[in-house]
Amino acid sequence: MFDLVSFIPRAVMQGIPLLFGSTGEILTEKSGNLNLGIPGVMYVGGICGVIGAFFYEQAVPAAEMNAVLAIGVPLLCSLLGSLLMGLVYSVLTISLRANQNVTGLALTTFGVGVGNFFGGSLIKLTGSEVPSIALSATSAYFSKSLPFAGGLGWFGQVFLSYGFLAYLAVLIAIAASYVIKRTRVGLHLRAVGESPATADAAGISVTKYKYLATCIGSMIAGLGGLYYVMDYACGVWSNNAFGDRGWLAIALVIFTIWRPNVSILASILFGGFYILYLYIPSGLDLSVKELYKMIPYVVTLVVLIIVSMRKKREDQPPASLGLPYFREER
Repeated sequence: MFDLVSFIPRAVMQGIPLLFGSTGEILTEKSGNLNLGIPGVMYVGGICGVIGAFFYEQAVPAAEMNAVLAIGVPLLCSLLGSLLMGLVYSVLTISLRANQNVTGLALTTFGVGVGNFFGGSLIKLTGSEVPSIALSATSAYFSKSLPFAGGLGWFGQVFLSYGFLAYLAVLIAIAASYVIKRTRVGLHLRAVGESPATADAAGISVTKYKYLATCIGSMIAGLGGLYYVMDYACGVWSNNAFGDRGWLAIALVIFTIWRPNVSILASILFGGFYILYLYIPSGLDLSVKELYKMIPYVVTLVVLIIVSMRKKREDQPPASLGLPYFREER
């Protein structure tokens, strides 16, 4: 029988990196920037957190660790690494007006390369016989759930059995949705994404909003990489183990029609699709199981087709998405 109580927590844990990535990309795209470098940003966010956790564990014995530092050091390193990636993208596409598609793809390749380089270097420093590094001491702080969750039965397992980053992802998505829809800052951000020339004529700093949205969006996306390594993977880093979650996060932006609050349920749905093949009986036929692994990608294609056929203005991307802004042509 299908075990829903065990399925939902695993779907949530699979979906949290997608929620971080899609929320960050929605903020970025609302400013008119199409950052296809999100997979690389998430990868760098993960490896920077691993670097911070590795050196903290090397400096402090497990018994003497401080909970604030065990969480704060990897978290700060992840935010700084992903911020740097966002700044690189911003300088190239906003200040130097490079092609956004090419820059984003280059940033993804660069991020994966940087992550694999430093990840491989850390593995060599530990002298591990397997191509991975385990940071179980700091990871335990990230994956620690509420102490009373175990005594609440299925309710505690479904809703309260996650680390703090999972709840932070939901709060950030709700806050981003509120800022975009209900505040003056959100109004200015949407104006920049729809018509930067009009926003500029109204006295709104297009460059400032594009830089802030892209950098903050990158930092949020980088937390998705940190969550995957330190919580979902229990602190184990292996090169190229992140998979295609960054690309699914970008697809999720279109699936949710550029609404961060919708991303909360949509990311869990996609997370469920990602592991559904484990719960569908396929016997000993491995080829059928491989077909089941295609479910999230098939759903993505169907959604892209449906969204592209809809003509409602509110379901469309920002009008200036992917287009550079030349103030002299205003």
